[in-house]
Amino acid sequence: MKSNLIFYCTLWFLCIGLLDMYDVFSAGTDEVKSVSVMEGDSVTLNSDVTEIQRDDHIVWMFGPQETRIAEIHMRDIDMFDSNVTFGDRLQMDNQTGSLIIRNIRTEHTGLYKLQIISSRGTSYKRFNVTVYASLPVPVITSNSSQCSSSERSSGQNCSLLCSVVNVSHVTLSWYKGISVLSSISVSDLSINLSLPLEVEYQDKNTYRCVINNTISNNQTQSLIMDLCKQCPDYSAVFYLIYSPLLALAIFALYWKYKRTPQQGKQLGLCANTGEQAQTVVKVPIQAEPDSEKRMLDEKSSLSSDE
Repeated sequence: MKSNLIFYCTLWFLCIGLLDMYDVFSAGTDEVKSVSVMEGDSVTLNSDVTEIQRDDHIVWMFGPQETRIAEIHMRDIDMFDSNVTFGDRLQMDNQTGSLIIRNIRTEHTGLYKLQIISSRGTSYKRFNVTVYASLPVPVITSNSSQCSSSERSSGQNCSLLCSVVNVSHVTLSWYKGISVLSSISVSDLSINLSLPLEVEYQDKNTYRCVINNTISNNQTQSLIMDLCKQCPDYSAVFYLIYSPLLALAIFALYWKYKRTPQQGKQLGLCANTGEQAQTVVKVPIQAEPDSEKRMLDEKSSLSSDE
């Protein structure tokens, strides 16, 4: 009975020892945690320490050179030369050793390393912090200002272009309702990005151009009728301008040819009238038979009286 008790006690202490060794070795391994944050926000890198003991030594390092930016040792806080890179944005919690970065900027993107030295051993934590710049508002333009007859006869399509400038680690997408029509992604720094879309002029749907990253998005939406204005029909303008002139020309020609025959008739009438007058002048006046007989009788009576 006594030997069994000794065996179980030995086993118990052995298990406790193994657990302590596991805690030490597991704490000593590197743990990388990804943190994404928008520029201008505040972020806290947690040490996961409940309360710092007097002999604990906590050190924060930044960048590939593992430059020391903050530490707590014997409950004293030292921020080193962190003002050169971070200004007054860094703050260290004196109870837990967590690091707070206020109003973070894109240049603060990088690897942060935490080293904790305590009576239980040395442990490390790593934070891969990515700071995203504020997303710009996408700009939508169209080619409706460049009209030609060939465009009107080729299906009445309007070309839209969504553009953003100076972006990185973003995705640009066209949406129709909740459906994604097309998208393009980029991971390079400071690049201009654009995405075209072909729609019909008669399309009355609302389309959205959305730019987003892993933690934020921005968008612009527009009705096609607001951007895609059909090319004007210049033939209608031509008819509107030249139809009155054409009607006036036709009326002038009609009036001219209408007056020409009337003038001809008037000239013919005048000519006929002149001939008749001339005939009247040339015809000699002849006395009527009865008048001539009376004249002869009168001459005979006068001769007899003499």
